[in-house]
Amino acid sequence: MRSSSCMKAHFLLLPILYTIMFCVSSTGASFSSTEAHALLKWKAGFNHTTNIILPSWTLYPENKASTSPCTWQGIVCNHGGRVHSINLTGLGVQGTLQEFPFSSVPKIAYLDLSINSLGGIIPPQIGLLTRLVYLDLSTNNLYGNIPAEICLLTSLKTLHLVENKLNGSIPQRIGQLRSLNELALYTNQLEGPIPPSLGNLSNLTYLYMYGNSLSGSVPPEMGNLSNLVELYMDTNRLSGQIPSTFGNLSKLKLLYMFDNQLSGRIPPEIGNLKFLEQLCLYGNALGGSIPASLGGLESLNLLFLYENKLSGSIPQELGNLKSIVDVELSGNQLSGPVPASIGNWSQLEFLFLRSNQLSGPIPPEITNLPKLSVLELDNNSFTGYIPDNICSSKSLQNLSLNDNHLTGPIPKSLRNCSSLFRLRLNGNQLIGNISQYFGVYPDLHFIDLSHNNFHGEISSNWGKCPRLGTLRIAGNHDVTGSIPAELGNCTKLEELDLSSNRLVGKIPGQIGKLTSLWKLILGGNQFSGSVPRELGSLSSVQYLDLSSNRMSESIPDNLGNWVKLFYLNLSYNNFSGSIPHEVNNLVQLSSLDLSHNLFTGSIPELRSLKSLETLNLSYNNLNGSIPTSFEELNALQSVDLSSNDLSGAVPYCQALQNATLQGNKGLCGNVSGLKPCKIANNHNRGLGKGVRILLMIVLPTLSFVAFLCAILVTGKLGSIISLAFSCLNANPQLRPDMLSVYQMVRRKEINRCLKRVHN
Repeated sequence: MRSSSCMKAHFLLLPILYTIMFCVSSTGASFSSTEAHALLKWKAGFNHTTNIILPSWTLYPENKASTSPCTWQGIVCNHGGRVHSINLTGLGVQGTLQEFPFSSVPKIAYLDLSINSLGGIIPPQIGLLTRLVYLDLSTNNLYGNIPAEICLLTSLKTLHLVENKLNGSIPQRIGQLRSLNELALYTNQLEGPIPPSLGNLSNLTYLYMYGNSLSGSVPPEMGNLSNLVELYMDTNRLSGQIPSTFGNLSKLKLLYMFDNQLSGRIPPEIGNLKFLEQLCLYGNALGGSIPASLGGLESLNLLFLYENKLSGSIPQELGNLKSIVDVELSGNQLSGPVPASIGNWSQLEFLFLRSNQLSGPIPPEITNLPKLSVLELDNNSFTGYIPDNICSSKSLQNLSLNDNHLTGPIPKSLRNCSSLFRLRLNGNQLIGNISQYFGVYPDLHFIDLSHNNFHGEISSNWGKCPRLGTLRIAGNHDVTGSIPAELGNCTKLEELDLSSNRLVGKIPGQIGKLTSLWKLILGGNQFSGSVPRELGSLSSVQYLDLSSNRMSESIPDNLGNWVKLFYLNLSYNNFSGSIPHEVNNLVQLSSLDLSHNLFTGSIPELRSLKSLETLNLSYNNLNGSIPTSFEELNALQSVDLSSNDLSGAVPYCQALQNATLQGNKGLCGNVSGLKPCKIANNHNRGLGKGVRILLMIVLPTLSFVAFLCAILVTGKLGSIISLAFSCLNANPQLRPDMLSVYQMVRRKEINRCLKRVHN
């Protein structure tokens, strides 16, 4: 009986179960169809060129499977057939979120539309997606405010809105998202203060806000983010002090607050962050001393405090940073000696202490750093010798000790330091034979030994450095001999500065092989002979200085090949002959100095030198008139043509009005220091009778006719009125001389006008 009753009950329940299953299935299909139609409506708003990117987004009959979107690209459904996840990252979608079916996909938990071309605003309807756990709208073209409704997504664990054009402030109620693990808002245009409610996000692990315009002080409530591992607040406009509550961020590994406007002291509480690996506070206005407590950051591998206003000495406690790899304290006001405890930094690869006020000797313990690759101690007040074993590790690539007060010889270890890539020792009082201290460096790219007390000759071994790009050995007054021809083998050389030495002989033609050379400075020596024609092959040269030597003969005409040249100085030599007219090819030229030579002939046409700002041709034997093409050189600011044999009227241009022209007895014109021009008898005889009568009798009539012509034909009204009124000036010194008037009359536009009136 019991079995029979069970069977009856079973048969009675079956229709009910089938009915429920049918209803559920029917309801799921209905919801699925609604979601599909809503998503297709959003797709219909895409740019027509991107409609083809989602070919599976179609309904029956095109899509033979079903009317469900669950098989569509980027769509994942739950067991009930509802849309659970949409991932269209990087598919090139061009459209907006205005038609996105927020109300039609309420079950969605994962939405990733990153790396597309979505524009417009983030609609407030996004607050309807209350089950959303993951939201990524990064790397699009979204703009406007972050909607306050986004704070309704209380299940959200990941929120990424990076690399858009979002502006306005961070929503004040952001602290409601208590489940949030990751918040990334970087590289937008967000502004205003950081809301204190951010401190409520106790589950937050990663916070990225860099690359915005956030301002105001850092809220101390952020010290409540006890689970924070990475904090990026750099490249904003934050001001005030770093809160001492940051010492509570016990799990923090990365703290980036650089390039803000932070001031005050570095809180000593930062020393409590035992897991901190990277501390970047550079580019602020932090003052006071470096806290000794930072020596307790046993996990720290990167310490960037450069470009602040830190003062005092470097704490010896920093020697306890056994994991440190990179220390950069440059650009502060640190003083005193470098502590010997830095010799404990066995993992150190980079040490930057440049541009401070550090003094005393370079500690010999610095040679105990086996992995040291870059050492920059320049622009300080270090004294004494360079440590003997400075390159004992064979890892040293970049050594900058320039602009200190170092003395003594170059240590022998540098001669065999084959790992060197960049070496700067300039601006000290180092001594010794320059030809003996340096070897062959296969990787050397840059070396500057200028402004020391070296002696000897420039070694031919420099020609064996195949990667050498910059060689500077300037301002060592006891460096003698000639330029070794082997330098022509340095085919990658871009800059060569051997100025202000006592070098002699001729400039070797092999220098012309340096086709990558853009800067050549050989001034202030005792070179003789001519400029080698081979230098015409320096097609990349932009800066050339051969001044203050004993060079002679004429300048080769192939200087016209230097089409990139913007600076040319050949002054204080014995060059002769005429200035080659090919100088007019140097269309990039900004400064030209050929003064104090023996040039003869006339000044060449320079009308192509539209960028010329400074011109010095003084103290030569130039003759003839100043070319009228000077009037076309609008960039010209400074001109010195003094002490030549120039003659004739000075053309009108502002630069010549303020030019230095004395010592040219034949020059005349309305320029300070010159006599006014007068038409001599031979000039009068050269003029036709009609023109003389016109000038002496009917000048007012000419002015009137020119005035009418300017209106009717040329439009040059301003210049004619200026001429007419200047002729009537009560001050004789300010009236134009007759020759100037004659030149004005001869101008093409007035002649054309007169012909038309005559006809």
